[in-house]
Amino acid sequence: MTSDLHALVVFADPSLHRSRISRRVADALRQLPGVVVQDLYQLYPDFYIDVRRQRELVKAAPLVVFVFQFGWYAMPALLKEWFDTVIKPEWALDQPGPLAGKAAWAAVACTGASADYRPGGIHGRPLLDFLAPLEQASRSCGMRWLDPHVFYGADATDPDAATRHAAQLQAQLALHAGIDAHTAGAAHGA
Repeated sequence: MTSDLHALVVFADPSLHRSRISRRVADALRQLPGVVVQDLYQLYPDFYIDVRRQRELVKAAPLVVFVFQFGWYAMPALLKEWFDTVIKPEWALDQPGPLAGKAAWAAVACTGASADYRPGGIHGRPLLDFLAPLEQASRSCGMRWLDPHVFYGADATDPDAATRHAAQLQAQLALHAGIDAHTAGAAHGA
């Protein structure tokens, strides 16, 4: 693994062919130098994850980013499978483990407004409550949890919303990964 790896993006969208957001997001993140995007549903449609390869990438990346569309109060099934097979329980028990000091960050798109995710709202609790398992798994391995990037209104009819979201996410990832914004236009990724 090369030392120019700034971030590993673990990307999971089981319905990418129907999404007007996810493809733009993945394409925008691939433009960042030193960022490797692993599209789980493209790589592992049979859910048979190359665990050794994914562990190598996680160990090499100073920042691991989980990008997905939030549905039915959970992460997509293949992302959960990725956690269950790639993130070894020993990494949480043996501290400091191989992930200690790395940063973990979630970028989540969800339908509905932010007001829907609060006590008294449609979903009854903040979105961060639903991301708690992801946060806890990361923290248990000694990773620093960064405040999630949330795109509310993924079901909005504004055709430019997805493009703006992808650009905002790209800029925020560049900032978290320490990538020079002037080089962000260079194509890179996997």
